[in-house]
Amino acid sequence: MTHPDWLPPTVDPTVPSAARIYDYCVGGLHNFEVDRDMVRAASQRWPELPAIMRSNRAFLRRAVDYLAAAGVRQFLDIGSGIPTAGNVHEVAQRHNPDARVVYVDIDPVAVAMSGALLADNRSARVVQGDFTDIDAVLTHPDVRALLDFDEPVAVLMVALLHFVPDSAEPGTAIGRIRDVLSPGSYLALSHFSSDGPPEDVADVVAMSRATPTPLHLRPGARIASFFDGFTLVEPGLVELDTWRPDGDRSRTANGRFHDYAGVATLS
Repeated sequence: MTHPDWLPPTVDPTVPSAARIYDYCVGGLHNFEVDRDMVRAASQRWPELPAIMRSNRAFLRRAVDYLAAAGVRQFLDIGSGIPTAGNVHEVAQRHNPDARVVYVDIDPVAVAMSGALLADNRSARVVQGDFTDIDAVLTHPDVRALLDFDEPVAVLMVALLHFVPDSAEPGTAIGRIRDVLSPGSYLALSHFSSDGPPEDVADVVAMSRATPTPLHLRPGARIASFFDGFTLVEPGLVELDTWRPDGDRSRTANGRFHDYAGVATLS
């Protein structure tokens, strides 16, 4: 097999990747047949899944639009994935050319592709980091060089937390983030939920175990707890497509599966 130039040597292209699966579903080009095969197999049983991923991307754009319009000039996107159309820095810098963005991802393909994309952008950069080692992310020299935590920062965790097991204590990690943020900062997140037919939810989780990042789904009430210490902005924690919807809605919000999104501020 001839590997593309953008593939880091440590990546096994025969093992599906959540980042590349997401990339394929939102129309990206940095994925392999093993990723596409998994999407096709899942779509046979759960045709909603690719649309859910596209909805997450649309929510990210709407959230950044909202935050940038509210005056936020600094963004920390954790679990940013492989770059595709409508990246955070593109949306934010349309509002303010001086907006600064740091992308963080554990996936080496996502980091390599983001680095190439950002080579000429002095106000955006990418670091390889793991949400489950959040102190290393928050103190990373590249994060600290670009973001001033004495000023408001918007922390984005879109379609990230459902890959983090409870054993990694995601609520504690978010608390560490909250502790370093200044008043006027924001937290935006989306999360695929366990609210839905139990047999369907169990099937989705089982299929995800074929990837290095299996799903860890949670009920809506547990997802809401991730905003402890923050104040949700309107319309609160809601179904993904109903958070400040506009013309880019890619599906209806009444499918078998429930995924929630919200944006909150720190007083």
